[in-house]
Amino acid sequence: RGCVPGTKVIGMRVFILSLLAASAAAFAPSLMAPGLRSAPSMSRARPACLALDMKVAVFGASGLTGAEVAYQALQRGEGVVALARTPSKVTKPQGSCGADATSQPLTDANLKVIAGSVTNQADVDAVFADGDITSVVIALGGKTAEVGVTMLTDGTGNIIKAMKAKGVKRIAVVTSIGAGDSENQAPFFFKVLMYTAMKKTFADKNNQEALFFNGPGKDLEFCIVRPGGLNIEPPTGVINVIEGQAGSIPRADVADFCLGAALDADFPYIGKAACISGTGGTAWTKDRSAAARGAM
Repeated sequence: RGCVPGTKVIGMRVFILSLLAASAAAFAPSLMAPGLRSAPSMSRARPACLALDMKVAVFGASGLTGAEVAYQALQRGEGVVALARTPSKVTKPQGSCGADATSQPLTDANLKVIAGSVTNQADVDAVFADGDITSVVIALGGKTAEVGVTMLTDGTGNIIKAMKAKGVKRIAVVTSIGAGDSENQAPFFFKVLMYTAMKKTFADKNNQEALFFNGPGKDLEFCIVRPGGLNIEPPTGVINVIEGQAGSIPRADVADFCLGAALDADFPYIGKAACISGTGGTAWTKDRSAAARGAM
């Protein structure tokens, strides 16, 4: 991420890769760590909604998780307003639609995509301009070298300002297992990345979360969503809120949880950070394929 190639950097990468291989092998037998419990919100009886006419603002809709959020909200019949630096990259998600669909643009009569950057307050304000947004989902991401080391914090701060100006209260924010006080819920080999290659990213995630726990977003109806190892498998409908070490989870299921947080009036994790894992129990199987990283 922006490093100048050299012997020292290459040596560090080899060291990290060696630790990853060794610790992944050591972690594999530990399939069921204590503290795993089903999220009560995931019973699929339709819960009460915040309002009759819902419209969700999605930040990060051109990313893998954000695309799932936008698609699934539309499938529920909700309106969606998305902000994307490159609107043409807002496409159908692989998990819910299949690999062949990812080159197809996401289109719907209830979808509005606005070109802009989350770090520009005017662009963020444009999402809320019509005054009909009822809730927000933040699923921002990207390489630090491309988006900057404070994009998550700066962009989320702009969103909070816009929400308050329009009286919008409900928001779900996707961060990661290992962020905030969930550091010990990340497997050892992932911690190695947190302390090395992803150090700047996690500093930004921690500051992003702090905006809600100790900052201007503390009076909003927020839910911090900390998923385990993300993959692009089809949705399973099984989402566990965990206290032990995190396992894997499809991005499609993460999106489902986020929409529950954004739309359901009595969602049980408002004002909290929920670490979520899927059917993999607590076996960490991070999908590191090119497709999972957003490569076409």
